[in-house]
Amino acid sequence: MQLTGIHHLTAVSASIRENFRFYTDVMGMRLVKRSVNQDDVTAYHLFYADAVGSPGTDLTFFDWSVPRERRGSRTITRTHLRVQGGDSLEYWARRLTEHGIAHGGIVQRDGRATLDFDDREGQRLALVDDGGAGDPPTPWTRSPVPPEHQIRGLGPIVMSVPSLQPTDVVVEQVLNMRRVRDYPHPDNARHTVHVYEMGAGGPHAELHVAVQPNLPAASPGAGGVHHVAFRSPDADYEAWAERLNTMGVPNSGEVDRYWFRSLYLREPNGVLFEIATDGPGFAVDEDPATLGEKVVLAPFLEPRREAILANLKPID
Repeated sequence: MQLTGIHHLTAVSASIRENFRFYTDVMGMRLVKRSVNQDDVTAYHLFYADAVGSPGTDLTFFDWSVPRERRGSRTITRTHLRVQGGDSLEYWARRLTEHGIAHGGIVQRDGRATLDFDDREGQRLALVDDGGAGDPPTPWTRSPVPPEHQIRGLGPIVMSVPSLQPTDVVVEQVLNMRRVRDYPHPDNARHTVHVYEMGAGGPHAELHVAVQPNLPAASPGAGGVHHVAFRSPDADYEAWAERLNTMGVPNSGEVDRYWFRSLYLREPNGVLFEIATDGPGFAVDEDPATLGEKVVLAPFLEPRREAILANLKPID
């Protein structure tokens, strides 16, 4: 039983209107689901992805009015967005500059050309040349970014821990990832980043674990990451739930998010992981042509629609 890659990543924004503009207008991603946090219906939950919301392309945000994240360890520290080819990285370097977004240079990291930058709230991102690996995304025809340069999906995801061994036990022995190589941390060569891969491997199916023993624990906030989700075939979902329980791993139990089913667990260093199914997908309750244009609620929240929408501010 294998996870097949990154499913989505969920981060935190305290400026959701600016967030919407940045990820649609600057990054050229499509808002494929405009909903609310199912556990906190006062907050938007926005999903940006390819044209159809393919699993593995979703970058999502909770809308919480909180202070900025205090950076440190025991959290996810950088989210890679995949593009194909050096020409795309050069395009993005120019585009970010044109939009006033500071960025690093194009560098080789772990054998791949990479371009680091932050969004307007300090969310740490990077564009990486994936060499065409991973499921092909569906281009969004209304994107301001040409199809050949559009974001192809997520991965790798980088997290920081003070010690590797507790995390390694969960990642390898519970989640069946494989540790395949190491490389020096770009900010401090004395620290090592350990690469774990899922399924057939590739940048869309990698978790990078940086060991940084001297960092304080991060304090959650805007510009930080809430959790990362890994892809599971629909047919394996119940087996993953049974595996976690059999191995004595504390977890959420089965959670139906309507567009996918989830299991949540916190690895020993404190980073929240999710196992999420590929299906049924975002078109289960919307016309694919109009994804994300109106607030959509999971069925169990529909009776509260009027009250929920009354607390939400327009983002367009």
